Amino acid sequence: MRSIQCYNVDSFPPLLNLGEGAGVRSMAHTLEQLKRQFLEYIEIERGRSLKTVENYDRYLTRFLGFLKNSSPSSIIDNSVREYRLWLNRQPAQKDTLTKKTQNYYLIALRAFLKYLARQNIKSLPAERIELAKVSERSLDLITPTELNRLLQAPDGDKLKDLRDRAILELLFSTGLRVSELCSLSRDIDLGNDELSIRGKGGKVRLVFLSDQVKQILKNYLNKRKDMDDALFVNLDRASSKSMSNKGLTSRSIQNIVKHCAIKAGISKKVTPHIIRHCFATDLLSNGADLRSVQTLLGHANINTTQIYTHVTDRQLRDIHRKFHTKK
Repeated sequence: MRSIQCYNVDSFPPLLNLGEGAGVRSMAHTLEQLKRQFLEYIEIERGRSLKTVENYDRYLTRFLGFLKNSSPSSIIDNSVREYRLWLNRQPAQKDTLTKKTQNYYLIALRAFLKYLARQNIKSLPAERIELAKVSERSLDLITPTELNRLLQAPDGDKLKDLRDRAILELLFSTGLRVSELCSLSRDIDLGNDELSIRGKGGKVRLVFLSDQVKQILKNYLNKRKDMDDALFVNLDRASSKSMSNKGLTSRSIQNIVKHCAIKAGISKKVTPHIIRHCFATDLLSNGADLRSVQTLLGHANINTTQIYTHVTDRQLRDIHRKFHTKK
């Protein structure tokens, strides 16, 4: 995990005085200083996660480096247009930055401009920045038959098999993000059907455990002999003489899912996030409403959840073609 930059608050200029004459005094604040105040604002007042603050810092630093001007009033339509052209031509791992990635930079800039407006600082209105149109996101899914084979892949009685099956079943039963799964403690109340999860941005939501998942977790935990707090541990470490086993990382979970998919004879690339997709589409296909699925997934915006309706739309189209009498 990358460490976030720690800001020395004492080195910051004082926060802006919004009283009379604030517009005049604000000119003494450079864009770099205002950026630091903005990052503090979204972390403290807006409650954004440290990861979000780190990302916004990176996006805005790149913009300010391109702008080469310290005045907020220098942010105008033309400078943003040139910046977008520059972003569009930046090399990336695959050719150039995708439109989706470019939009991350623009979203950060737009949020920064909204902050400046709230501080009565003259700059470009945030609504002047339009995001790039991106192609409709497609979902990578596996079929119900493939999903069932995947869940059954760890079929042994060894601790590793019990752990891996518990991981797969828990992912599908709850729709957890892989980072959320890694953060779970073994001190889990299996007498309760509910589980509180702290997700993105530190937001807490409830997920629910089926009787089958609880039994699978009990089988796994009953066989563990170590004293580690993590729910899922690296068993390679456990086999050593060390008494402290570290919990599995996101990469470790991804490798376990990949290995189980190969064992199940699935040729597609399968990741923990694909299992999360399966969780959402399974709910919608069986009649769950979109708002409920949004809550269970921990999506801040329902537009993120909306993508799953395309899958159910295709299923409805198939049903129409199969059962509708053509006349």
